[in-house]
Amino acid sequence: MSTANLDAADLAAALAAPGLIREDVEDTVYNLDEGIPTPLIDMAGGGSFDNLYSEWTEDDLTAVDTDNASVDGADASGNDTKVGIRVGNRAQLSDKVVRISHASEAVNSIGSIGRIAYQVAKRLMDLRRDKEAIACGRQASVADDGNTTAGRTAGLFAWIKTNTDYGVGGSAGGFNTGTKLVATPTAGTGRALTWANVRARLLQVYNAGGFPSVLMSVPALIQGVNTFLFSDAGDPYRADPTANVQGTSPASQTAQGYISVVLSDFGIALRIVDNRLQQLYNTTLCDVGILDPRYIKITSLFGTRNDELGKTGHSEMRLLSEHWMTKVTREDAHANIADITATAAVTAS
Repeated sequence: MSTANLDAADLAAALAAPGLIREDVEDTVYNLDEGIPTPLIDMAGGGSFDNLYSEWTEDDLTAVDTDNASVDGADASGNDTKVGIRVGNRAQLSDKVVRISHASEAVNSIGSIGRIAYQVAKRLMDLRRDKEAIACGRQASVADDGNTTAGRTAGLFAWIKTNTDYGVGGSAGGFNTGTKLVATPTAGTGRALTWANVRARLLQVYNAGGFPSVLMSVPALIQGVNTFLFSDAGDPYRADPTANVQGTSPASQTAQGYISVVLSDFGIALRIVDNRLQQLYNTTLCDVGILDPRYIKITSLFGTRNDELGKTGHSEMRLLSEHWMTKVTREDAHANIADITATAAVTAS
């Protein structure tokens, strides 16, 4: 430091740190992950329910009869009427608690991070993120016993049991009409995703009557799908960008390294969706969902509550809560390619 002048170092050292220089702190809190979307909740339908166990009915037309011919004037015979089956899911109560002291509310905190309004807003985001991760997972349904066992709603990949492709030793979960519970899948041996897997499951869903318009998985797997689609092996499944879309010669082109939509075998635009909140299981494995969003609902008993809790001291407390449920109204409208190693290279077959 200079001995002839009073300089910044002198001020900083005065009367011990932090000295006599005012702190310079931006009045903004930078939150990186609050912009992460919730793709499944965003694409799913909504709705409500009136019981912590909620059911719905599945029904199908009879199989095509290619021998459907009757003699003119003959009496009617047989009975072609049929009834469907009832399936259901359990509700889950998810909550977040906010506790703010009176002093924390009153002081001038950076970005108002110490105030109840800030904390409530951020915890509502947390609650939505929790719902997304659970809804697109493999969680089995559990009945709430009102004692020590909390109710749990079955996740999307626990529901899907008809159109599936598992690794060695793996098997689907699905709804059990006897227990009225949805079981979690059994994980199999990890393997790489192939585009042949995707096409086979698309065919299954399409033949069943579904309209599979979304391929959703974790970001690493979706990155692998794009690497494949831009490779020579993936060439048949993509349209190369053209430089002369408007009939003029553009001065520059934007490099394209991501494919967001693939036109599937049946003329269906299949959106490629990465979900940063979808979780891996067994450390490295993921599910790859081929989905028809028309048959997925994220429903609620009463919406999200914001209840003020009783005072027990010098603080304010809020309980944010929601009874909610995932309804996969037709599990066979979707497919699951399970036990995929998220970082393994995607291949044609």
